[in-house]
Amino acid sequence: MNADLWERVAALRASGRPFVVATVVAYQAPQSAKPGAKAIVHPDGTVDGWVGGGCVRDIVVREARRALETGQARLIYVSAEDLRVEGWKDVGVHSMACAGQGGLAISLEPVLPRPALIILGQTPVAQALAALGALLDFRVTVVGPGASPDAFPEADEVLPGWSALAGYVRAGDAVVVATMGNDDEAALEAAVRSPAAYVGFVASQRKAATVLAYLARHGVPEMDLRRVWSPAGLDIGSVTPAEIALSILAEIVKFRRSRVARTVPVPTMTVPAPAEAVDPVCGMTVSVAEARYRSEYGGQTFIFCCAHCQEAFEATPEKFVDVMDP
Repeated sequence: MNADLWERVAALRASGRPFVVATVVAYQAPQSAKPGAKAIVHPDGTVDGWVGGGCVRDIVVREARRALETGQARLIYVSAEDLRVEGWKDVGVHSMACAGQGGLAISLEPVLPRPALIILGQTPVAQALAALGALLDFRVTVVGPGASPDAFPEADEVLPGWSALAGYVRAGDAVVVATMGNDDEAALEAAVRSPAAYVGFVASQRKAATVLAYLARHGVPEMDLRRVWSPAGLDIGSVTPAEIALSILAEIVKFRRSRVARTVPVPTMTVPAPAEAVDPVCGMTVSVAEARYRSEYGGQTFIFCCAHCQEAFEATPEKFVDVMDP
C-alpha cells in the first residue's frame, strides 16, 4: 500500500468513518493486480486504490458492503475458470463473466468505528465505567455539569451538561446514566430522547420505577421509556463500583453482539446497499442503481454487467428470456 493510501486509512479511522480494506492475496495470470495490491472501499461504493477493474471491481464493491453490514472479514475468489472451493467457510466464489481472464483471491477487512460508550454522571460507578470501557476499546465520553477531564483521565471526551447530548449521540451508541441521585430525571430524559441503541440506568428497581413514572407524567413517550435497561447490568452479584461497571459493560457487549446476529447494521453503513438484479446472459448479480447497461424487451427492463452481455442479449433476447421465465 502506498503512503497516500496509508494516510487515507489513518484519516478515516480518526474520523470514525467505516470502510473496507481490500487486499489481493493471490492471482491467476493475466490479471494485472498482484498480491499485496490494496484498495479502500467506501460505503457509497467509491474505491481508492486498485485491486482490479470491470467485473472484479463491481464484485469487490458489492461484497465489501456486505462485510460492512455483518462486521465480518470475507475472502472472495473471482475467476474466469470453473473455480471450486470446498470445505472452506465464509469464502465467496464469483464468476468473471465479462470476457475477463485469469482470477483473483481478495480479502475484505471491514474497519468499523470504535463503539461509543457515553456515560452520564460523575460518580464512582461512572469513573469505573470510563476506565473499563477504555480497556475494552470503547470511545468513552463522559457527560455532566461540571464534569472534569482530570476525574476521567481515560475518557476520550468530557462534555459539560445534559444538553450536550442533543445531536451528539448516534444510533449505534450505548448510553449509561450513572448519576445515582444527582439530577437523575434530567439525565435519563436526555438519554432516552437520544437515538442510542442501548440506554442503561444505574438504579434500584424502586428508584428506576419512580424516575420513569416522573418522566411519563412530564410527557416522555412510553415507547422511549421502554428502551431503558434498569437495573443496568447483568446479574453477577456485583457490589463495588468496579463490579457494577463490569456487569454493565458485559450487558452492553452481549447486547451489541446479539444485535449483529439478528439485524443488518451499518451503524457503520451510511449508504444503504442498492437493489440487485441478475444478468440474464451470464448470471452475475448487478447493482440496479449503478448499472450502465440496460435493455427493454417485452415490457421488461433487463440489467447487464457489461456491454458484451448486453450485445449478446439484444442479438437473441428470446433465448435468454425463455431461460429466465419460470
